[in-house]
Amino acid sequence: MPGILMDETPLQVAIVGGGITGVVLAVGLLHRKVNFTIYERSRSLREVGAGIGFTPNAERAMKILDSRIHGIFKGISTRNAEDWFQWVDGYNHDRSNPHNTSEDLIFKLYLGERGFEGCRRQDFLEGLMKLIPKDNMKFGKSIDSVVDPGDEGRILLSFQDGTTAEADIVIGCDGIRSKMRQIILGDDNPASYPSYTHKFAFRGLVPMEKARALLGDHIVSTRFMHLGQNAHALTFPVAMGTVMNVVAFATDPNDWDAKDGKFTAPAKRSEAVEAFAAFGPAVRAIMSLLPEELDKWAIFDTHDNPVSTYVHGRLCLAGDAAHAAAPHHGAGAGYGVEDALVLATLMKAVGETTGCTRAEMIRLALATYNDVRYERTQWLVDSSRVVGELFEWQDQSCGSDREKFGPEIEWRSRHIWDYNVDQMVQNALVQFWQEVVS
Repeated sequence: MPGILMDETPLQVAIVGGGITGVVLAVGLLHRKVNFTIYERSRSLREVGAGIGFTPNAERAMKILDSRIHGIFKGISTRNAEDWFQWVDGYNHDRSNPHNTSEDLIFKLYLGERGFEGCRRQDFLEGLMKLIPKDNMKFGKSIDSVVDPGDEGRILLSFQDGTTAEADIVIGCDGIRSKMRQIILGDDNPASYPSYTHKFAFRGLVPMEKARALLGDHIVSTRFMHLGQNAHALTFPVAMGTVMNVVAFATDPNDWDAKDGKFTAPAKRSEAVEAFAAFGPAVRAIMSLLPEELDKWAIFDTHDNPVSTYVHGRLCLAGDAAHAAAPHHGAGAGYGVEDALVLATLMKAVGETTGCTRAEMIRLALATYNDVRYERTQWLVDSSRVVGELFEWQDQSCGSDREKFGPEIEWRSRHIWDYNVDQMVQNALVQFWQEVVS
């Protein structure tokens, strides 16, 4: 390992975006005594969406980043009644018994003890924010431009309110509609913009007492994926079992054409009911429980025009800004946690390592980050498209064949869940030190 660098100027990291990836990264940097500032475009931090789950690999990454992150998640996550993820046939049903909400089991996969639990996004973000000093957060900062002089000078960030800031490294954690992605790749590059997957989702939270009364304990108390033709629905408990989170996906042959350019549009419960009208009694009952006024979320990703690199000089991308995936694996946020772990580890190493200039060390560190993370994260983008089709019986090789579905889902899930995050960290450090020495 190279020696210790005595530098009176502390390393300064700018994090653009205060979503889960950005805030988790900030906590990891704070834990490693690396200076940072989060620049968030909104006037206050809030997470869009309803419930969120984290796969076992993400929980292991949380523990290494800062055990307090994992403690916050476990403190607000809702334990599933069973430690199994279950995929059920939500479509075929006994039409002679229209009130029977039982569903045939297609496949189930062991999650490990207390694996893949869920919470409300906002609860998790608020818990994390309590760990971050207020002086490290700047709100109302919408990034306009970033200039990396490419020498020993600091990077200049300019914001739309006319203010500026400086940093040694800029990390874009600004989500699927990332401005930092446009800055790094160029406004004319198709990869700077996400593409519509031709699926949308109705999202809602249902009071548990209402859900239990209509569906019974079995469906509402653990994680279920209800499969069917051209649509599927995910349900799991959140808010310590007081609420059931519902995400109901449907295939859309049309282009997404929201007039305001947003990826969400107002919807009525009747639209969800209509989209799942051919499904069985259980899924139709779930749709009937949704609030009258809903948002319809267009599912966009970076599959059609993949980001070719997450790094340019001393600028980089993380989380959805780098590799936005459809949510069908439930692993996108967890991959952002993995990104944050590698970046926090390497930023600490930059601050402690000698052998070349700081600017060059940062470039080497970010190149290492790209090498360590690119293949795994791009695989998730691709696989998320595949499983979205599997869940809706659209995959040509599998269709609705249960015997083929199980093995396909298992290897893809295990590729995510069983990942060795400790080895990932070690590989990143070894590669970085080798690059510095060479």
